[in-house]
Amino acid sequence: MKTILILRHAKSSWDDRALSDHDRPLNKRGLRDAPRVGQVLAAADLIPDLILASTAVRALQTATFVAQACRYDQELRTLPQLYLAEAEVYLAVIRGLAEGHERVLLVGHNPGIEALVHALSGDEEPMPTAALAHVRFPVARWADVAVAGPGELVRVWRVKRES
Repeated sequence: MKTILILRHAKSSWDDRALSDHDRPLNKRGLRDAPRVGQVLAAADLIPDLILASTAVRALQTATFVAQACRYDQELRTLPQLYLAEAEVYLAVIRGLAEGHERVLLVGHNPGIEALVHALSGDEEPMPTAALAHVRFPVARWADVAVAGPGELVRVWRVKRES
């Protein structure tokens, strides 16, 4: 069984218009919501064994706060190709994962995150900032994800609504 956790970064700041999109940090709400996502993962016993994040500041900050809150104890990895990626890019990353991983958290951006949830599960779910989707696949190899048919969308948490 393979588990994919899909997280849209928490709310980012537009206070400094001189910053590039890639360099925008989290705003006050994002700084509050990101650790809540980590608490959700810990409470649901869904601590990932690998976290992969976009290199954008807001995504990396989100991933860092989530990792701290759920007591993730591995290296947090960034992938430049996840910055504003389309679903196909995420799928290629998933299919190339090392087989030693069973539960992977991907932290990225819309519209790619919503498209990925749809591609993996067949379900169309809105993914506002700090939304987390849990998709499960009854496969032994990452290369088989989405090839054997849609996965099971177990749950979507929308931290803003659930706080």
